[in-house]
Amino acid sequence: MQDINQGTQSVGQWMLTLLITFIPLVNIIALLIWAFGSSTHPEKSNWAKAMLIWFAIFIGLSLLMTLLGLGAGSAM
Repeated sequence: MQDINQGTQSVGQWMLTLLITFIPLVNIIALLIWAFGSSTHPEKSNWAKAMLIWFAIFIGLSLLMTLLGLGAGSAM
């Protein structure tokens, strides 16, 4: 278990974190664990929550654009 009063994350820890987030599907699971896990460093937890919010925004915008694109295509 990681001590949350340990200080900031090292460069190596951030590099591993980013490497994990590059793997499809694993990234979402890891972000959920980091965002809501009790043993996660607060700095990484806040970052993971922000990343999940960005994912939700991009998915919502993608769905909206798809629906608008399909609607425009059927009107022709």
